[in-house]
Amino acid sequence: MNKPEKKLFLLDALALIYRAHFAFSKAPRITSRGLNTSCVFGFTNAMLEILQKEKPTHIGVAFDSSKKTFRHEAFVEYKANRQAMPEDISIAIPYVKKLVEAMNIPILILDGYEADDIIGTLAKRASKAGFEVFMMTPDKDYGQLVEEHVYIYRPAFMGKGAEKLGVKEVLDRWQIQEISQVTDMLGLMGDSVDNIPGIPGVGEKTAQKLVAEFGSVENLIANADKLKGKLKENVVQFAQQGLLSKQLATIHLDVPLDFNEEALLHTEPDKPKLSALLDELEFRQLRRRLVGEDDSEPSPFPVAPAKPSAKGQMGLFDEAVLAPAASPAANASGTEGLPFTFDKKPGVGADISAFEKGARPQAIANTDDMQSDWTEVEPDDRQPEPRRTIDSVVHDYRLVDTPALRKSLVHYLNQQDTLCFDSETTSTDPVEADLVGLSFAYRKGEAFYVPVPADREEAQAIVEEFRSVFENAEIIKVGQNLKYDMLMLKKYGIEVQGKLFDTMVAHYLIEPEQRHNMDMMAMTHLNYEPVSIETLIGKKGPKQLSMRDVEIQKVVEYAGEDADITLQLKDTFLPLLEKNQLTKLFYEVEMPLVRVLGDMELGGVKVDMNALAELSATLETDIRQVQGEIYELAGGPFNVGSPKQLGEVLFDKLKLDSKAKKTKTGQYATGEEILTDLEADHEIARKILDYRELVKLKNTYVDALPLMMSKHDGRIHTSFNQAVAATGRLSSTNPNLQNIPIRTPRGREIRKAFVPHSDDFLIMSADYSQIELRIMAAFSGDQTMLDAFNNGIDIHTQTASKVFKVPLTEVDSDMRRKAKMVNFGIIYGISAFGLSRRLRIPRREAAEIIQEYFAGFPAIKEYMDGAIAKARECEYAETILGRRRYLRDINSRNMTDRSFAERNAINAPIQGSAADMIKIAMINIDKFIRENRLKSRMILTVHDELVFDAHKDELELLKENVGELMRTAIPLAVKMETGIGIGENWLVAH
Repeated sequence: MNKPEKKLFLLDALALIYRAHFAFSKAPRITSRGLNTSCVFGFTNAMLEILQKEKPTHIGVAFDSSKKTFRHEAFVEYKANRQAMPEDISIAIPYVKKLVEAMNIPILILDGYEADDIIGTLAKRASKAGFEVFMMTPDKDYGQLVEEHVYIYRPAFMGKGAEKLGVKEVLDRWQIQEISQVTDMLGLMGDSVDNIPGIPGVGEKTAQKLVAEFGSVENLIANADKLKGKLKENVVQFAQQGLLSKQLATIHLDVPLDFNEEALLHTEPDKPKLSALLDELEFRQLRRRLVGEDDSEPSPFPVAPAKPSAKGQMGLFDEAVLAPAASPAANASGTEGLPFTFDKKPGVGADISAFEKGARPQAIANTDDMQSDWTEVEPDDRQPEPRRTIDSVVHDYRLVDTPALRKSLVHYLNQQDTLCFDSETTSTDPVEADLVGLSFAYRKGEAFYVPVPADREEAQAIVEEFRSVFENAEIIKVGQNLKYDMLMLKKYGIEVQGKLFDTMVAHYLIEPEQRHNMDMMAMTHLNYEPVSIETLIGKKGPKQLSMRDVEIQKVVEYAGEDADITLQLKDTFLPLLEKNQLTKLFYEVEMPLVRVLGDMELGGVKVDMNALAELSATLETDIRQVQGEIYELAGGPFNVGSPKQLGEVLFDKLKLDSKAKKTKTGQYATGEEILTDLEADHEIARKILDYRELVKLKNTYVDALPLMMSKHDGRIHTSFNQAVAATGRLSSTNPNLQNIPIRTPRGREIRKAFVPHSDDFLIMSADYSQIELRIMAAFSGDQTMLDAFNNGIDIHTQTASKVFKVPLTEVDSDMRRKAKMVNFGIIYGISAFGLSRRLRIPRREAAEIIQEYFAGFPAIKEYMDGAIAKARECEYAETILGRRRYLRDINSRNMTDRSFAERNAINAPIQGSAADMIKIAMINIDKFIRENRLKSRMILTVHDELVFDAHKDELELLKENVGELMRTAIPLAVKMETGIGIGENWLVAH
């Protein structure tokens, strides 16, 4: 039989990328810009090896889809133990896709399927079409696909030459009789990398013996009575797990795609695109090999003429969207810059006429029709428009550095309806930073930069010149992260007045789960890539410059661009806010909150250093004591902080192997979930959890807080993040107050260190009582819950009475505990499995509790079902004020993704409405404090709690009004309750 002349190579991209990652891990390739290109380099060399040596007539490169697959539906824990993808791999994948596209090789990808399924399907169909097929991968699982004319091609690696594995080689490798038995081996052994469980106690040698004797997993299970001892027990007990593991390991050959021979034809690369990419990656030798010193040199690969892009031809390249080519470096106008000068005395009619309201210099390019670079590529092979940059867009950014020019700028700024401003500073910490300059923009393509000297008096004088602009309440102020810029100005005595428009917060409302930094938003919405700050001051570290050290004209361009692009983003986001009915939430809640949070940050909170020092010493004693107890239980000392040593003690020495799992590196997993599961088996697990919490308390909070004190006022100034949590809740950093572990006595003691700023003040704490449960009662209209809340009946006792069908007076503490867990768990879509784990009760009992809960509170079930149905229709959930949480997986065929979206459909309106409520309360309380000119200040917000530095003379007034303003922030059909405490520190007050 003649060997077919057609040769197809199918490359498993991610497997080859990982292989390159490990090959270069000790000696990575780094470009002059700091980019790790090791994975791309290794993949490129592997691909070139087969192109030159094997000379395939046809080729394709398969990628895993980012979506979860049918295997996750069959087994939720599939690949659950995988460690996070190394950063150099996540960086490499887009570049590899660019490379493959530049080589005119089709990218093979399909949502819901893995690369091996795509390769397997195409390999089998190509074989029947007369091809010799080589699956290029180091993955052993591909052995199940090998047959006549279908081979594994394992590329050369670490000194070992390339291998071609046919039927004989695969059978010899596994010591089996038939290729079909590869999946039986994999099903019995399992795979720790993909978290395929297999049958416990069965390794490769045992699996070989079992397959040799019984032929298949199914036949082994049917004849389990012929086995003995622990092996028989495991096969019987884990029979279904073994069958599931075989199913998970089986590569599917029915992927819905056609084998298009023409689309896979190997053709000439796209030389200009390939040349530009190799230059960017600094692969100089590869560039010479592939495209020569210039594009006129012949290609090293004599292949068919170039074909149109494969995207769209085969109907399976759903994710083959590639990043755009590099932006042109030349100025679009063909000039290096626009020679604007201010030689004449400024004023009306002088050469500063571009300041005039409504005027537009003719040299400014029209950029109204900017569009996203992710526009879908049509089959006619059109490419995305290159991203615009400061070098390719005509602009006019001017330096305003004399008293006369500043006066004229102030004059024209005060004539505007809307202006954007931005501050350049010496630090990202507004409390510690000094002002370096201010930039302004009120017309697209044009901006003005005002430098500010280091001398504080001179700086104050220049800032003072712009007071009338900033305090002009008729002008809308636009900015990116306005809270920072307003804080900087407040340090110079300037209170920004007028309506605010923060582009970061606007984008947060429009797309809450995306990134909201200016660079990303500009690239996504304006197809514009701003100048990187690192090009001016360098990377973070001891050698990083201050903005004052940068050449002034570079600062003018950078700062002017910031203001200009931010103004353009405002014009883009405003219609989107209106379209999504978010303007009321934006202007009446989020924008007023910017001022409130800024004042809280600038005021800071005093921390008692002595209290922290005492707690640190106590924690050190506690840590040593618990460590000694762990040593005693373990039978000797070891490094408790070492996951490797801990795993060996737990699973090798103490034989707690019923819960043993291994990570990709081969070490035992010792995370919190594993240890929690082990608590019932051995006391050491609880001690280790205690040890970890004590160490975290000491290192993350107690010893770290003194280092966060401001050198200016000795206080801690946490940063409140308004645009982070997709739910609408506020978060905080430096320190992260939301994560202080307060469920243990030692954790709660940290609050003891937060104290009033003087003896005339006390700490007052006010928090909502069961806010989310009350909101759920209001949303669902469940009469039993509403009656309980409105009549002061304990909701957990009421729930226990319904669930366990006993009178309120007969509810005991255990019943109430279980009911409390259900009450809070229902909001988050808790399952019977989850409830059984939390309560440590059988799953059947947990399921019965949930069933009785819904029977007792039928309106809750109706609300949940209705919330999911509504979300399925519009693909988002929204709060009482219209805050949206987009749920793009709510109609997914993937059960795991869909279930997660359904839980958010139930919870997001409740949790988001709670966030809306406390935000409105903060705004109203701040207004009350200002209008009454109180000495007291609001200093912290944590979850559903507000903390005040309260003057002793104002305690009763503050207590009465804060509680009322919190309870009435958003009127609902349920009675809201608050708890208010007062004390000499936060712990006592709470």
